[in-house]
Amino acid sequence: MNQRQQFFVDRYLIQLSDAERKAVPKISAEYFYADDFNTNECARLVDAGVKTASSHLKAVYDKNATPLPVEGELVIILNWFKEPVCVVKVTDVASATFAEVSEEFAQAEGEGNGNYQWWHDAHAHFFAEQAKECGVGFDPSSPLILKRFEKVFPFPA
Repeated sequence: MNQRQQFFVDRYLIQLSDAERKAVPKISAEYFYADDFNTNECARLVDAGVKTASSHLKAVYDKNATPLPVEGELVIILNWFKEPVCVVKVTDVASATFAEVSEEFAQAEGEGNGNYQWWHDAHAHFFAEQAKECGVGFDPSSPLILKRFEKVFPFPA
């Protein structure tokens, strides 16, 4: 987390009680996707309250030795330039295979035209590319990490 991102999250944390601050298990900063258009679009959707969930290929966490998300974690959502857009609080973390992702969860991701088939096709392609980079295969039984969140702090005006 850079200095600007830390300053941004500190503006949120100052509003919390000592007990609420102590209850935050982890703070991180992240952006979605790997290109500028989709990164900025996902950040906009989160900020607008449309995107309230995300799915991630577990193999990426394993390859990078990245800790899995946890309930209560605060995440600074970034745009393509790694500028803070808003802060979300993780409300639920689950694991499922790609085939087990429900239509309701796919809709909570808020991307595309909102239907399950769009989500399925777009994410199958995205996860297949990530799996190649991780040196693993991808199929309907590939494990995912499913994360739900709520926006708790907008970028201050």
